[in-house]
Amino acid sequence: MVEFKRKPGESFESFIRRFNKRLQLDGRLMLAREKHYFHKKPNKRQVRQSALVRQALREKREYLGKIGQLKDGFRQ
Repeated sequence: MVEFKRKPGESFESFIRRFNKRLQLDGRLMLAREKHYFHKKPNKRQVRQSALVRQALREKREYLGKIGQLKDGFRQ
């Protein structure tokens, strides 16, 4: 971790400029931002499992719609 201290007689604006420049050159901030928004792809087992869950819910919704126990707003 790098420490930043204001030099004697340095204005706050120049200190902030120097700090931001050092952060950009370091690259750690960019890596942290990339990791923040990165989502791992699901593996085959997870994909299959979620597909089976969706299929079961769809079948249940269709069955309830056919027997008339599903409200009209939820019917497709």
